[in-house]
Amino acid sequence: MRAVITVVGKDAVGILAKVSTICSECNANVCEVTQSVLQDMFAMVMLVDITSISVAFSDLQDRLSALGDSLGLKIHTMHEDIFNTMHSI
Repeated sequence: MRAVITVVGKDAVGILAKVSTICSECNANVCEVTQSVLQDMFAMVMLVDITSISVAFSDLQDRLSALGDSLGLKIHTMHEDIFNTMHSI
């Protein structure tokens, strides 16, 4: 099982590190990352393996969302099945 994490907001030092740290703490393995900085806007998409996460998926979502709130970013975490269903219509 995998999840898609998107991060959008004003660029700052350490965004990737902070998101990755939460994933690591929850035993979610980062499989792929793409990120761009357009002037001062940061955009990132991560694909993470959640097969062996040590917390409920909703807890991972909440922790990442709270991180986004504290940094002034929008962080959205979606299960791969939902992502695929949404984009197959």
